[in-house]
Amino acid sequence: MKIGFIGMGNMALALCEGFLKSGNVRGEEIFAYAPHRDKLEANAGRLGFSPVSSSAEAVKDADLVFLACKPYQIEDVLKELGTALSGRALVSVAAGWSLERFEGLLKEIREKQPELGPVRIQCVMPNTPAMVNEGVFLIEQENTFTEAERELLLRLLTPLGLTHELPSRLMGIGGAITGCSPAFVDLFLEAYADAAVKYGIPRADAYPLIAQAVLGSAKLQQASGLHPGVLKDQVCSPAGTTICGVQALETNGFRAACMASIDAIMQKKG
Repeated sequence: MKIGFIGMGNMALALCEGFLKSGNVRGEEIFAYAPHRDKLEANAGRLGFSPVSSSAEAVKDADLVFLACKPYQIEDVLKELGTALSGRALVSVAAGWSLERFEGLLKEIREKQPELGPVRIQCVMPNTPAMVNEGVFLIEQENTFTEAERELLLRLLTPLGLTHELPSRLMGIGGAITGCSPAFVDLFLEAYADAAVKYGIPRADAYPLIAQAVLGSAKLQQASGLHPGVLKDQVCSPAGTTICGVQALETNGFRAACMASIDAIMQKKG
């Protein structure tokens, strides 16, 4: 197996580290290119993958190529690669790129380089908890991968978290919900840690306590399959403390603020 990475930022590092920890890929089977050579080599030394000197070298003979550069860089990267893309299977983890958009770009490239052979595309939207094998990977239903390539991709991603297919029209909202929400959860953790500190708990103690409460609550919902409202009701005793806190959250527009955060993202995208 050979896996190529073009770009080695935080998301690519999370994927690379997850692949290696799962045991499905060895370090010598991952080849990565990024323009910041010093940083690339430092990460290669830490994780054990092979740094290469060009995107063409990362692509050559790869079973899967992960396009993990910035979304605005993809057009230039693919145009520069040109015919080196022939026969390759590309996995894009870039926000805002769909199969339709890639096919339009490849058509444009072929107009100038008609010798460019078939290029197969699968778009995936990951999130950063993949670093600890608790990620979400939204897989665009529309793709041009072979069945074997899809099986290989799922074999790589499944140990890193939940994989879920969505039609192209829902990838935008899906990415907003799963890709951006880790930042919102972090904000939630920080806010409740501030409250803990206010009432005397040291911050170093507050973070693990709150993080575990969030983790446990999420796992309980997953395991039970119960509606979150039912689980909330199970914690709220009559005339108890929790219901007072729930009322305070509602009074301050907690749920409305959550929905508004997604509205802001979708308006920015749109």
